[in-house]
Amino acid sequence: MKKYFQSTAYVIFVIVTFLALAKSFMVYENPLNIYENPLVWIALIGLILVIVLKEMVSIISISKTQELLNEKNGIIAEENKNVWISKLLKSWTKAKDIEEEGEIVLDHNYDGIKELDNSLPPWWVYMFYATIVFAVVYLVRFQVLDGDTQVVEYQKEVAEAKAALTKYKSTATDLITAENVTLLTGEKDLNRGKAVFKLNCTSCHLADGGGSIGPNLTDEFWILGGGVKNVFSTISNGGRDGKGMIAWNKILKPADLAKVSSYVISLQGTTPAKGKAAQGDKWEEQ
Repeated sequence: MKKYFQSTAYVIFVIVTFLALAKSFMVYENPLNIYENPLVWIALIGLILVIVLKEMVSIISISKTQELLNEKNGIIAEENKNVWISKLLKSWTKAKDIEEEGEIVLDHNYDGIKELDNSLPPWWVYMFYATIVFAVVYLVRFQVLDGDTQVVEYQKEVAEAKAALTKYKSTATDLITAENVTLLTGEKDLNRGKAVFKLNCTSCHLADGGGSIGPNLTDEFWILGGGVKNVFSTISNGGRDGKGMIAWNKILKPADLAKVSSYVISLQGTTPAKGKAAQGDKWEEQ
């Protein structure tokens, strides 16, 4: 039963992981970019490791089964075919066999407990030498040759990202910001803005814009400035720190932000049922 469960889990894991990888390769533009899609690499490496380990376990199981059968049938095995593995491990660990440990016993003991004078494993020594080489290269690269530090690299990457963003904003035709937003007066746009307003804004401003927790949107007074550009900026980035509304730019699309901003402007001059007292300064369009 346990073996059946393990086999079923293995098959399900392989199929699900393979389908997920196939989907990612179809959806992502650069699926093998480790910075953009690290999960793809984790899934790929995990899939390979599981398959390799499964095959290794199968090979070992078959080998052990064959040895047991040979032993049961009285067949004496020839010289171990995996001697080279033992030699390789021994050369990389310098471990002494139990029979040879007497050669490295130190001449002292504590309550019958003796200590072995084992050598450092070569793999550890080589790694230690590698760290020394790395330290020397690092020292020369960043202290002698005055290479870029992590702070400088970060600043360069931020500058490059800002330049790329500026270039994108200058060429994108459908990008709406507080600088280029315009007042929309079409019935379709205002209806969409009204729907967005009712869904997200009525709890603080009431359905008619008269104001509750939030300010009255129907008078001429504004806390953070009137006009479609200021209203768009306020809705997008949020109100005053600590006591204003949240920033909606992570929730609403720029097009919806422009439409709801235009709808808010359209409420100017209307008469709400219970209009809240004016807040802020009177706004006059320049």
